[in-house]
Amino acid sequence: MLTKRGERWALATALALWATVLGALLLLPGCSGGPELRTPQTNVAPYNASRGEVLFAVVPLRNESGATVLDRFAISDKVVAATEEVRGVRCLPLNRTIEAMRALKLSEIRTPHDARTLAGELGVEGLLIGSITAFDPYTPTIGLNLALYAKPGTLGNNGVKPLDVRVLSSSAIEHATPSDNADRPLALVSENLDGKNHQVQMDVRSYAEGRTEALSALGWRRYLASMDLFSEFAASYVVGRLIQSEWIRLAGHEARGEEARD
Repeated sequence: MLTKRGERWALATALALWATVLGALLLLPGCSGGPELRTPQTNVAPYNASRGEVLFAVVPLRNESGATVLDRFAISDKVVAATEEVRGVRCLPLNRTIEAMRALKLSEIRTPHDARTLAGELGVEGLLIGSITAFDPYTPTIGLNLALYAKPGTLGNNGVKPLDVRVLSSSAIEHATPSDNADRPLALVSENLDGKNHQVQMDVRSYAEGRTEALSALGWRRYLASMDLFSEFAASYVVGRLIQSEWIRLAGHEARGEEARD
């Protein structure tokens, strides 16, 4: 029969043995910290970062979907968050934009002049203006369009610039005048994202990589089961398409500049 001292020694030995076994298990592959962590996809802006990140603002999206159940400000906030995730870009909070619009007595941005006025008030290089064109929380489906307007001379020197007489005389391409370009968005993207579409589901799965636990019950499909999460995906997808469009625009501008110099 063990004495009390012997019982304590046996208990301490058992605990030490259990701690050793547990430590060994934690060192095994797959047991060191749960599922393997992955980096989610990120968008990188094509702008010259030598002077720091560029500053964007998002105008509250208009509701053109016909749906009355959506919160356009909540979806606009998701566009702000998606823009903030772009490397090389910062985005003002939506409330700052709303306050500036109220100060300027602008209920909406109806004209390019309104856009330039608001951008000047906010001190931003880029202004994102758009609308919600479709909304069905049960499918789920959401349609978004976004247009990027820039302050003249910003975003890769592709705003309104003074005409260079040497370029005009040496190039066979007809150049638009500053007034022609001033009212046009630099980029325009329109998407209708239907959760039943297999391509959309593949894009959702790609977006969810690194943003959801692989071992959860729904996994990446949780973004299809929640309209709030699906709207988050949609905002990121449309902003990403806009950034891709900017890469193409600036690459074309650089190529035309090289042709003009030749």
